[in-house]
Amino acid sequence: MSVEARRLLLELYRAALERVDGRRCVAEFLRSHPLDTPPRILALGKAAPAMMHGALDVLDEGFESALLVTRHGYLQGRFPGRVHCIESGHPLPDADSLRAGEAIWSFVAEGEGPLLMLLSGGASALAERPIEGVGLDDLLRLNERLLASGEDIAEMNRQRRRLSTLKGGGLARRLKGAALNLMISDVPGDAPAVIGSGPLVADGAPIEHHIIARNADARAAVSAMAREMGLAVHEHADIFQGEAAELGERFARELIDGPPGLYIWGGESTVTLPDAPGRGGRSQQLALAAATVIAGRDDCLLLAAGTDGSDGPGDDAGALVDGGTIGRGAEEGMDALDCLRRADSGAFLAESSDLIQTGPTGTNVMDLVLALKTV
Repeated sequence: MSVEARRLLLELYRAALERVDGRRCVAEFLRSHPLDTPPRILALGKAAPAMMHGALDVLDEGFESALLVTRHGYLQGRFPGRVHCIESGHPLPDADSLRAGEAIWSFVAEGEGPLLMLLSGGASALAERPIEGVGLDDLLRLNERLLASGEDIAEMNRQRRRLSTLKGGGLARRLKGAALNLMISDVPGDAPAVIGSGPLVADGAPIEHHIIARNADARAAVSAMAREMGLAVHEHADIFQGEAAELGERFARELIDGPPGLYIWGGESTVTLPDAPGRGGRSQQLALAAATVIAGRDDCLLLAAGTDGSDGPGDDAGALVDGGTIGRGAEEGMDALDCLRRADSGAFLAESSDLIQTGPTGTNVMDLVLALKTV
């Protein structure tokens, strides 16, 4: 597969990320919906730094106070001294997650201005304030079990809400006044009650909810750019869910059996983890499974990646595989089927030189799968 074809898929992936960038989306919303009163700003999630930058681009010094909570290593850029920043654990909560939860609990009840909430995926682990009798060890056991279970995000967040005073509208009930909740959706269906486990979703609260970026927006950006390039586009409107390896095989077969052009899918797969899983995340598992189907072909390649720049516990966003992936890995002594079985796809893809690294992207709208058939 040509270098140009691989470069094309990466360019389309970058276009998707730019369209749903948290800084851009928050600034666009606030410019078109000016605030009457300087707010208190609470930014929570993996895209929180970008979203905070977007708010400050518009508000400048016109805010009362600000608190930002994001993942360790995701805090990017400089903020005014009035913006208090906390980095905490993801995908598993840590002691800093509890510290962040207490800080948020205090923050929303302080001050006089309305609350501007900037919420993105990852919030469920990044900030926690458990119910009485539940500690960090209990939260860790729950989250470890959920992450290995293959459950979808809605069910995972349902179980997390049971042990939290913040989630499921708990934070809304702490508010003294009105709030504006701007969300980047990382869940199928874009339900505010599921995004970040719905801290501000409660009956009777004077809160406006607006989703400012979603997976459909990222896919639309890819489709528009591809059509401008003269490519035939085959976009799948439904959000995909299910086991990553099964989806990878299905997408690859659809690519092989279909006409030439660009294929676009969006969603979030799951991986039911074995004991002692290896390296990699759901997008890498999907990509490697697809690579086993397109092995030996010179007309097909597929990119699977998270839009937040992370896929699993490592620093890889996903992978871009082609007909030579399996052969390159085999030359390094790797067995693709064994790696799939052991959830060690990242180890194989590292040896085949197919991993994608972006660093924090400033957004989080689930995953993208982009595939190209050239002839």
